[in-house]
Amino acid sequence: MTIPLSPAVHTLTAAAQELDRIDDLAHFGARFHPAEGVIAYLDGNSLGRPLRATDDHLRDFIRSEWGTRLIRSWDEKWMDLPVTIGDRLGRIALGAAPGQTVVADSTTVLLYKLIRAAVEARPRRDEIVIEAGNFPTDRFIVEGIARESGRTVRWVEPDPVRGVSTEDVSAAVSPRTALVVLSHVDYRSGALADMAAITAVVKATGAIMLWDLCHSVGVVPMELDAWGVDIAVSCTYKYLNGGPGAPAFAYVRAEHHDALRQPIQGWMGAADVFGMGSAYEPAAGIRRFISGTPPILAMLPLTGMLDLIEEASVERIRAKSVSLTNFAIDAYDALLADKDVRLASPRDPHGRGSHITLGHASFGPLTQQLWSTGVIPDFRFPDGIRIGLSPLSTSHQEALAGVRAIAERMED
Repeated sequence: MTIPLSPAVHTLTAAAQELDRIDDLAHFGARFHPAEGVIAYLDGNSLGRPLRATDDHLRDFIRSEWGTRLIRSWDEKWMDLPVTIGDRLGRIALGAAPGQTVVADSTTVLLYKLIRAAVEARPRRDEIVIEAGNFPTDRFIVEGIARESGRTVRWVEPDPVRGVSTEDVSAAVSPRTALVVLSHVDYRSGALADMAAITAVVKATGAIMLWDLCHSVGVVPMELDAWGVDIAVSCTYKYLNGGPGAPAFAYVRAEHHDALRQPIQGWMGAADVFGMGSAYEPAAGIRRFISGTPPILAMLPLTGMLDLIEEASVERIRAKSVSLTNFAIDAYDALLADKDVRLASPRDPHGRGSHITLGHASFGPLTQQLWSTGVIPDFRFPDGIRIGLSPLSTSHQEALAGVRAIAERMED
């Protein structure tokens, strides 16, 4: 069954067309690979689309660096890439001065390294604070490190839609708190935490603050240096479009470099990488948080997306993100609110990242039906469809197509 073109659909269609017409970032959409058979890609918050330029970038790398310079490229360029790309990422998207951001490992490995280092830097404190609904990796690693180190996990249980508040954190931290681990944007509801205020609360107790930026970097402006953030970790394959399995990055505030002891002491984090010394001596600065050989090939797609973000600016990307999520909620109100579908995301755009979540008991199998028709959101247990709106590659008309497809399936 297809929903008739009701007055609501006509109104939404006209609104989407006008929003796309006046969108000063709309031209960026042509820089991404087209996806054959896809009507609406609404999963950029899980895996960003590839850039057209990545084809040439990878081809040039194979021909002119790997294929021609061979192992000499390590000395000429590759050895510095984790830090040079990290510095650029810090400047463009994090509000971080040079020497504090490094691209390496996976999100999971970096979380382990930095959580372990942080709690050991507070030896007289025996609690780690984390939200009970945080992403599984974050929770699993915290639980494992707490068990290994004889510490206790204190769980924060915030409102599931509004997310973690400053008041929630204030009630949880104490002189016993070694570390607080939170996500900047909740992977389920899209709730956006007040990073500056929460960080201030945590640091006032003498604890260390670690932020997971996986669902915010590239679409939400942030000032890690100015806000006093101690540590941050994130993947690069969502809004940074680094591709499946792209390496993660870590931000470590300069004042902590000497105090945090690297728990995975690999050769690439040593002071003299090729000295082959008998004992480990950490490199100076952010390089000490590297463990093994950097994934050079896997870093390359990220550099192209940083070009786009720098050209567009995170502030303008954020403005379009707000426009897209506002419009998606308008479409929900008009087409789904009367079908027993609930909005599981904040209505206030200041408290929301770049995805919204809709809830209904039928959404597990319905998501698979949507995928078969070229409408691609994602599903999160137990009953949520996430509509991820990646601003540089997604239009308002695409967002409307997704919500309309859900409504049509609900009618069926």
